[in-house]
Amino acid sequence: MKNWQIKLSLYLNYFVFAILLNSVGILIQKSINTYHVDEVTASSLEAFKDLSIAFVSFLVGSFLPRLGYKKGMLLALGLVFIGCLGMYFGNSFMAVRILFACVGISFAVIKVSVYSLVGLLAKDDKDHKGMLSSIESFFMIGIAVAFISFPMFYSDTDPNAWLRVYLVVAGLIAVSFLILLFSDFTTINYEIPGSNVAEDFRQMISLLKRPLVLVFAIAAFMYVMTEQGIMSWLPTFNEKVLHLPEKTSVFMAVILMLSIAGGRYLSSILIKKVYWLTLLLVCLIGAAMMVILVLPQTNGLEVKAIDSLADVPIIAYVFPLIGFFLAPLYPLVNSIVLSATEKILHSPMASLLTFFSAVGGTLGSRLVGILFKYIGGEKAFYFSLIPMGILIICLFLLNNLQKKSNTHIEFNAKGGH
Repeated sequence: MKNWQIKLSLYLNYFVFAILLNSVGILIQKSINTYHVDEVTASSLEAFKDLSIAFVSFLVGSFLPRLGYKKGMLLALGLVFIGCLGMYFGNSFMAVRILFACVGISFAVIKVSVYSLVGLLAKDDKDHKGMLSSIESFFMIGIAVAFISFPMFYSDTDPNAWLRVYLVVAGLIAVSFLILLFSDFTTINYEIPGSNVAEDFRQMISLLKRPLVLVFAIAAFMYVMTEQGIMSWLPTFNEKVLHLPEKTSVFMAVILMLSIAGGRYLSSILIKKVYWLTLLLVCLIGAAMMVILVLPQTNGLEVKAIDSLADVPIIAYVFPLIGFFLAPLYPLVNSIVLSATEKILHSPMASLLTFFSAVGGTLGSRLVGILFKYIGGEKAFYFSLIPMGILIICLFLLNNLQKKSNTHIEFNAKGGH
């Protein structure tokens, strides 16, 4: 298979970063319990991760094609390898912050590189959709692995045993680095967007003048604000509100990741039979109903001993299923804009996508952290109804813009985060 080493490296890179990026909810919980910081301070971890992604992605989209995708990814892997070792030996809240800054900087480079390289490696449009779908699906598997593997390293006798997970992740990074290092990129030819870096940057900013891109930016911002707010704080919600043990609270969050993966797979089938706007409106209404109907069940929840999964309150199984309804939104909205963007501008477009997603993610987690502290975890997730309402407006605007466009866009479900 041609370019198999490059493709394998892309899969491994995404898998590793899925584990690190989405462990932020686990580390928020750990920071509160182990490093004794409050909820608002702990929520700053999302900012260290996402603002790093936002800042670097905004700059790297125009610069990366000149630096070279291979060199950029190697530097990113090297940085996050150092971050993992720093976390293992540092063992402090500051070490956690530095780790997520390293992860954010590195992921910005990795994501823009992956989105750009998929377009260059794919033989045709069908191959492009299939490859990006499978890579993004692998990302969801990585998230599930994070929520399963972290509790496996917990120990009642050794409070620092959980840090060993970072040695395992560092090993995976080293393997991915070596595969990428010996991959042959000479077969990949691509155009550089402008005549110099300043021109490249102007090309990227000019994309924001497109109405479709502006509405997409708002939609991506609102979606990630909702998803990250819930994903990052679900372990803490399970522990503080549902009174689950720390280890069980992390493990139960796997349901959210699996429901997102299942929702994306089902939507990829339904989208061929159901109009995209209808599908996404049903999904948003379903997600809102989950919040409105399920969360009130936490009021006055009885505290009881949790000795097995059978003792876990039913709400801990039901509420994470909100991911099933949220899942199709990001990849389908993403598909609209990427399909309408020229291939030469995929790198800057991926930068803008990553930028708005990152800012939305950090604001979502920060807001939920503040709400957890001041109004309590029982009510904190109700705030997600606001971005859901704005998303409904964005979907109607995207539908109108698409109808006005002469571009015929095929809407297919693709994996996203």
